[in-house]
Amino acid sequence: MSSITEGNAAEYGDSRKLAARARLHTAYTIAETGWFAWVAARLPLKPADRVLDVGCGPAWFWAATAGLLPENLHLALADLSSGMVDEAVARCSALPFASVRGCQADAAALPFEDGAFDFVIAMHMLYHLPDPAAGIAEMARVLKPGGFLAVTTNGIGNMREIYRLTAVFGSAPTDPAADAFGYDAAEQMMRTQFGNVAISQYPASMRITEPEDVFLALTSYPPGEGADEPQLSRFRRAIANAFRQEGGVLEVSKETGLFLSRKPA
Repeated sequence: MSSITEGNAAEYGDSRKLAARARLHTAYTIAETGWFAWVAARLPLKPADRVLDVGCGPAWFWAATAGLLPENLHLALADLSSGMVDEAVARCSALPFASVRGCQADAAALPFEDGAFDFVIAMHMLYHLPDPAAGIAEMARVLKPGGFLAVTTNGIGNMREIYRLTAVFGSAPTDPAADAFGYDAAEQMMRTQFGNVAISQYPASMRITEPEDVFLALTSYPPGEGADEPQLSRFRRAIANAFRQEGGVLEVSKETGLFLSRKPA
């Protein structure tokens, strides 16, 4: 069994392993609105806002939503991985933002002045921190009074139908992200820091038709990544059995939410 916070440098040196997990969502999610567009519609951004994306990854969010956002945003892209920062800056520099800059940074020690940003966003990354509350406090520090912090994470029931298959690795049958920083932790920590939080859950589910995509996604990070051959063989059998029992299509529930807090003026 392995913590989701272990091995981050190897897992997120670039976007290749992240892409294996993202494919499950892009290929099989059933929703009226795509995830990125749904989030963008709920961000109270204003033209010319100074925006910090903490744990920006390859900046897929900004590439997908640039045309949906207010004009003249000044975008700062921060990630612990220099490879991710380079990829994010290259991607966003071609998009219609007023300015784009990148910074390799630890979310719990951001290299920015107090009140430097109108808006901070941290999408599906706080569960990677050893101390998520310290990360939230640091994001609050760099927000100006009246600024917003937007956080996304998963609930404990997220994708339970496939996470139960990871029992062959000794893992809990739940989303490791939600175990580390799920809905309850997000609400409690953000309310403690800001005194307020608004919560929205993304209305979506999944219909997965290709067993190999499940295998690739759940072996792209520990403990699936690095498992020995007997474990991987048992995992493949577990996946095959699950698809067979469901007639070849795996219906999967999703619990993914947006948490929004405003810094008191």
